Amino acid sequence: MGELALKQKLFRWMEDHRGIIIVFFVLPLSIIFGWVMKLHHWIQCKMISAHEGHDKKVKTVQQKVRKWCDLMPAERKMMCTARPNWQSLSTTFFRKDQCHQIPIPLYDILDLNTEKMFVRVEPMVSVGDITAFLVPRGYTLAVCLEVAEATLGGLAMGVGMTTYSHKVGLYQETILAYEMVLADGSLIRVTKDNEHRDLYYCLPWSHGTLGFLVALELQIIRIKPYLKLEYMPVRGQKEYCDKMREVSGAIDKDYKAPDYVEGTIYNKDEAVIMVGNFSDVPPDEMFKINCISAWYKPWFYKHVENFLKTGYDYEYVPLQDYLLRHNRALFWVVETMIPFGNHPLFRLLLGWMLPPRIAFLKFTTTPGVRVMTFTKQVFQDIVLPMNQLEDQINISHEVFNIYPILVYPCRIYDHEPHSGQLRPPRQEQRVPGTNYGMFNDLGVYGVPQQVKERKQFDAVDAMRKMEKFTREVGGYPFLYADTFMTREEFDQMFDMTAYEQMRKKYQAEGAFPHLFDKTKPEIDVIEVGKQFMDPL
Repeated sequence: MGELALKQKLFRWMEDHRGIIIVFFVLPLSIIFGWVMKLHHWIQCKMISAHEGHDKKVKTVQQKVRKWCDLMPAERKMMCTARPNWQSLSTTFFRKDQCHQIPIPLYDILDLNTEKMFVRVEPMVSVGDITAFLVPRGYTLAVCLEVAEATLGGLAMGVGMTTYSHKVGLYQETILAYEMVLADGSLIRVTKDNEHRDLYYCLPWSHGTLGFLVALELQIIRIKPYLKLEYMPVRGQKEYCDKMREVSGAIDKDYKAPDYVEGTIYNKDEAVIMVGNFSDVPPDEMFKINCISAWYKPWFYKHVENFLKTGYDYEYVPLQDYLLRHNRALFWVVETMIPFGNHPLFRLLLGWMLPPRIAFLKFTTTPGVRVMTFTKQVFQDIVLPMNQLEDQINISHEVFNIYPILVYPCRIYDHEPHSGQLRPPRQEQRVPGTNYGMFNDLGVYGVPQQVKERKQFDAVDAMRKMEKFTREVGGYPFLYADTFMTREEFDQMFDMTAYEQMRKKYQAEGAFPHLFDKTKPEIDVIEVGKQFMDPL
């Protein structure tokens, strides 16, 4: 009893002093871990070839899966990767302790093919790794997330979107091939043109419930050293929504859209829209270069907010700085944990240690902090049709009242009904004359205004209203975040027809958890939400 009481006191102290833990423990651990990964990257670059090592590691994965197959049926637990929950970017903690865990130690960049314009990687390669590898060589991923810690395999089995997505679509559209170990231990290569075409369209959004990913080929694009980034402050909701639709090409398929497009909404009536194009820097404009990701610089969203006061302007941003522009502040999530993180003095003394690694933040998540992540905070990315951008903002304002809000335009293609978890865009959502609709990511992160004002906030009611709106307009939440749907509502939102067929065809039933079970919160969010409705 004494030991239990001590643990409870420790958990309570961690909850009350999480900022101290992050500054004095999480940040130093993050730096050390980053140095280790850089050393790994340096060693990797010195290797003549990683193929032989890759093949050997994949065979080991196959052997472990086959050993699971040899178990008596009563002894088999469903399989999952052995990667600890705290190392993933999901806000949930899937019960891996109830599964048969298979190690997937695949961290290498395998091949860069500049003729066919793809890079072949193992699934545990991070965005930070691939950006550091490609950009100096004059390339980047067609869809490159802003968070360095995200893994390329995690994005492939989940979902990814970035400010180039208005040109190419979701991350899944840029995957040329998946290499998968199935439930029987066999190794297959999956493309949109081979005999596994049906599986190709179901692997995105499957979250590791159809097999183990062991390699993938990703589309790359050529770049220039800099991006000419224009900042356009817009006032009036209709005005900035119309501008977003215009610059993304949502209205006219022949419109020459810029290379990168994004918007940050600072309140219901004000936003800054950013457009960027690959560029060299004219000799007479060298003073316009801004390394926005430098550790001593203001956080990017704070920098952008200044243009609401100063008006339109542009600058030249080194491409790697742009690609990881939201990394130091994890968009604006770090502010909820380190409120003074953007203070000039903090940036000067400790800014070089940011960002805290999400893995270590999850490692310090006590039961109380876990409850707080959905009862007092919001972390949601939602794919919604851009023709209803005003409605998105209004419902978000009604149920959350959180700002800033992130908006990334993105094509959602029609791959025919029942060909994957995403339904084809509705006719009124399509860009005229194309086979895609222009959607957008609505990124809502932070503390609702009701919580800040110490008023009652019903997280369950708010999220269920948002999910109902999302279902009605044909949208989808990213499944890394907490969901509040019943199984019936989940099946209404996602097209599970082909997914269920693939579960049977590739022997995933009984071998891997179902997508709904894999992604639902590990706690009863409805019941816990009722217990935490009182004001702070």
